[in-house]
Amino acid sequence: MSETVLIVDDDPVQRRLLEAMVQRFGYRALLAEGGDAAAALLTGGGARIDCVVLDLVMPDLDGLGVLARMREAGLDTPVIVQTAHGGIDNVVSAMRAGAADFVVKPAGAERLQVSLRNAIAARRLAGEVQRLQRKHDGSLTIADIVTRSPAMTPVLRAAEKAAASAIPVLIEGESGTGKELLARAIHGSGARRTKPFVAVNCGALPENLVESILFGHERGAFTGATDKHTGKFVEADGGTLFLDEVGELPLPAQVKLLRAVQESEVEPVGGRKSVKVDVRIVSATHRNLIADVKAGRFREDLFYRLHVFPIAVPPLRQRAGDIPDLARHFLTRIAAEEGKRVRGLSAQALSLLSGFAWPGNVRQLENAIFRAVVLAEGEELGVNEFPQIAARTGAEHESVQPVIDAAPALASAWPEAHETTAPPFAKHASLSLLDVQGEVRPLDDIEREVIRFAIAHYGEQMSEVARRLGIGRSTLYRKLDGLGLHGDGAHITVNDGIPAE
Repeated sequence: MSETVLIVDDDPVQRRLLEAMVQRFGYRALLAEGGDAAAALLTGGGARIDCVVLDLVMPDLDGLGVLARMREAGLDTPVIVQTAHGGIDNVVSAMRAGAADFVVKPAGAERLQVSLRNAIAARRLAGEVQRLQRKHDGSLTIADIVTRSPAMTPVLRAAEKAAASAIPVLIEGESGTGKELLARAIHGSGARRTKPFVAVNCGALPENLVESILFGHERGAFTGATDKHTGKFVEADGGTLFLDEVGELPLPAQVKLLRAVQESEVEPVGGRKSVKVDVRIVSATHRNLIADVKAGRFREDLFYRLHVFPIAVPPLRQRAGDIPDLARHFLTRIAAEEGKRVRGLSAQALSLLSGFAWPGNVRQLENAIFRAVVLAEGEELGVNEFPQIAARTGAEHESVQPVIDAAPALASAWPEAHETTAPPFAKHASLSLLDVQGEVRPLDDIEREVIRFAIAHYGEQMSEVARRLGIGRSTLYRKLDGLGLHGDGAHITVNDGIPAE
């Protein structure tokens, strides 16, 4: 998803001109007719706004007033002020009020583009520094999770509720989806955020040392135990113990873990008495623990102790709308760490990344961005910096096929999506411009599939479909008739209860 730029100007002509420029730069434009409307959008907690282009002179609430409202609300959204009066006094006042840059009306396209790019890049970098600091301090919060996908909304809501309690949490999801990050965010958003967060990868523990690492041991308890070891439970006392890949624990260790969770006490190896601990347990697994319980690989009583508040994190392919934001997030951090002057990704590169299935999820995307930053020779990552991804998706250099993440909507629109007769992009969640012979497909075919996808994606709400496609509803209904989409087996009902114009 592109960054959103809020344009605030009381002149409708200027708003339209700025809107056209901002969209041409690849950003999403949001319009406000005056200062009051802008302040309401900025402080209302609705749409996320990445930058503001703000007119200084307006009849109701002027630009300086909007900056004051933002300062009172604690907003750090970068603001580029524009004014027809380029006097130094106006510029100084705006900068002192918190503006990041200024342009003089009428703003030149190149000047505005550079200003927007620099302001958004600076904010991203500042946000990454703060996020890394919070991660280091153990105060990472749920608000720090990079996502705009509707698929993650129930996940974040559940995490907020879990953070307000000491209830045991089990985070489920494929490898690389960010389960540990969510666990850290739950800890950092709760009452234990000032206490330790201790992470243990249960799948990496040597089987003969599992109990010693988790519960500790006394000196001389076994060969090589030359010193006393407190164990992870005691290290996390008062805070949170994160048991990653808990399904990999051997059965003997599961017995002791059950007692530790149930009785809030641990017995060190070789110890004579138990040690009381106050630990909040958050565990994670990529396995199907219910199947493991049935197969006897995981204790049923321990499962029910850990599976009190389950949270399922969807794979990246089910939240493809997060890919652009995550890619920019990783790019900003990695470029700063590597000392590379890489500021963004090209539209073709974002299209390539958004169309890939990412079997390794967020971790694989991060590694792909890391490699691309190392390969980069310019200030922008293009398709050439992702040769492995391009090769696997059949793309060549900058000639990337535009793709549409269609998987969430196809389930209802095409029950036959897994059959050989499914539409060309049903299997790969992408819309190709070429047919199997490598020739450009007829425009009617492409338009038909785009409309079918839009209808399914927006839940058959035809007014919303028409608005998103940029056409009137009457035009949409004419296209449905002309393209033969009524009763074509698509299982789509196109009547949303509103009569056509």
